[in-house]
Formats: sequence, C-alpha cells, structure tokens
Amino acid sequence: MNDRHYTPNISAAATSKQIQGSSQEQRACNYLESEGMNLITQNFSCRMGEIDLIMQDSNSLVFVEVRYRANKKFGGAAASVTRSKQRKIIKTALFYQQRYAPNSNMRFDVIAIESDNDIQWFPSAFDGF
Repeated sequence: MNDRHYTPNISAAATSKQIQGSSQEQRACNYLESEGMNLITQNFSCRMGEIDLIMQDSNSLVFVEVRYRANKKFGGAAASVTRSKQRKIIKTALFYQQRYAPNSNMRFDVIAIESDNDIQWFPSAFDGF
C-alpha cells in the first residue's frame, strides 16, 4: 500500500486563488487514487517547470496537470492546457524521468474541474513525443 498522501503546501500568505488551486489538486489526487493510482509526488518543480501531480498507474508514471476554471468564458479548464503548457510539462517530465525513473513509461493526463465541481479526467490527454 502506498503511504503517500496529498499534503497541501500553502503558506500563511497564500492568496485565495492559491488556496483554491491546492484544494482542487487535492480533489484531483483523491479522485485518481479512487481510480487505482498511487501518488508519487505533488507539485514537482525544477528549472523546466512544475507538475501538479505525479502518479503511478501500473507500470507507468502519470504526469497530471490539474486545471480549475470558475467559468467557461475563455474555453474552460481543459482548453487552458495550451500547446506551450504541454511542452513545459513534457520537458519537466523528461527531467523527472531521467533523474528518478529512467526505465519508466510515461503518460500525460489532464484533470479539468469547472465551476459545477464536476471532475473530468482526460487520460493520455496529449503525447510527449
């Protein structure tokens, strides 16, 4: 059994947007764990960028971008993961893989949460290669 759990990393000076983001990341993590994944780490960052959640699903590392949008005015949560953001996630994931899990398979998922609080999970939302 995995003994890692999502632990919010919020400072006392956090903005309401940061608190909301952390809350949604925790919801996403709980959802993915209920689907059988295990949390490896959260909010991994390096000079290439940051990844919200890194999960284990069978023999694959799953790099998860969590997006929350209060309204769909600008395309909604899923649409906010632009090609530019995908490239940053891929570079950060490759750095993580080379350093910590060189022989692992990789997958890139997106969790989109809208103001109605429904969680939409997009497994293999984009390709890393």
